[in-house]
Amino acid sequence: MTTTAQRAGAAAAPAFSPYQKSVADYWNREKNPVNLRLGQVDGFYHHHYGIGDVDWSVLDGPEEIRDDLIIAELHRLECAQADFLADHLGAVAPDDRVLDSGCGRGGGSLVANKRFGCHVDGISISETQVAFANAQAEKRGVDDKVRFHLKDMLDTGFETGSFRAIWNNESTMYVDLSTLFAEYARLLVRGGRYVTITGCYNDTYGLPSREVSTINAHYICDIHPRSTYFREMANNRLVPISVVDLTAATIPYWELRAKSSLATGIEDAFLTAYNNGSFQYLLIAADRI
Repeated sequence: MTTTAQRAGAAAAPAFSPYQKSVADYWNREKNPVNLRLGQVDGFYHHHYGIGDVDWSVLDGPEEIRDDLIIAELHRLECAQADFLADHLGAVAPDDRVLDSGCGRGGGSLVANKRFGCHVDGISISETQVAFANAQAEKRGVDDKVRFHLKDMLDTGFETGSFRAIWNNESTMYVDLSTLFAEYARLLVRGGRYVTITGCYNDTYGLPSREVSTINAHYICDIHPRSTYFREMANNRLVPISVVDLTAATIPYWELRAKSSLATGIEDAFLTAYNNGSFQYLLIAADRI
């Protein structure tokens, strides 16, 4: 029997740049417990951070289950972030097609399908992520509507005007925004919605802070200034309708993560950058005109 993952893997691989290959190699090898153990809570594997107030009582739980309580709380916060993004996708009908660009292990795509019943295409440059995500869709019995592909978000090959909504969840820092938003303007129907949740450096701070540079080195990315998002959206027929500063809302997640067994060492850089004002965590929703 041919699985969805096998069918997706049969397509010819895109011609990635040397930088893209290095990023793909990173994510192909990545098995970070902060992503995997949280996803094991309920099968929604996310590759992003969390928002909302923390239930700090988990730190006082019985020693034998304390770690599980902390992990469940971190997962609750990242699920709240995924739901918040989905809240901004607009009116999506079951027959609509949406794009999860930079899909990771597929959690956000599954959230969108569960909420709207829509068709979802997820794309990643990591073969490992694509195979994992397709297996999750098949396991949930939604692989007729949720499919994952090995594709370059800058040049997807999908049909013009084929998507009602597109989102990036913490993945725009890996690409050039002028090229990215030009592709999204092509892919979205007129009136379609684009949403991103992203970390960006604060233009008023000046150049990227030491902490932002540390984050860049850790994730092999290049965090953009806030202004670039709005300039390139304006250049590509994407008009912001909602901008939400989630910086204060994500700090508790990082404070809890720093106290967990899943801490990776990058937590202090995030907390310092958020608190000194050099780094911001934003949701931007825009309509294609």
